[in-house]
Amino acid sequence: MLRTLDLILVGVMSLLSLVTLQDDFAGAGGAQAEALGVTLPDPDLRWNDERAHYDYGDIDFTELFEVIKGNGPCNAERMAHKRDHHEAGAWVREAAEAYAEKHTRRTESVA
Repeated sequence: MLRTLDLILVGVMSLLSLVTLQDDFAGAGGAQAEALGVTLPDPDLRWNDERAHYDYGDIDFTELFEVIKGNGPCNAERMAHKRDHHEAGAWVREAAEAYAEKHTRRTESVA
């Protein structure tokens, strides 16, 4: 059973892993953006000679959390698409249900 200290260490390791992933992503993204000649939406993204790595600004997770909550720019379109396909597949579900009922009646009549 994990003790409180173990859980704290797991949390710290997860946070360190997240920071490492952010650094790796910023490093790869910054180099690729320069190679492609595109500008990334982080005005603080710049090369740090001392660390030999890219530094980046604070990440604003507000938009991500809004998308997760279902308030994203494409959510209504995605949900409409999902509803349309669900309705279009109704015949398959109805056919499967009818087959199951027919199979159940045959099985019961044989027994």
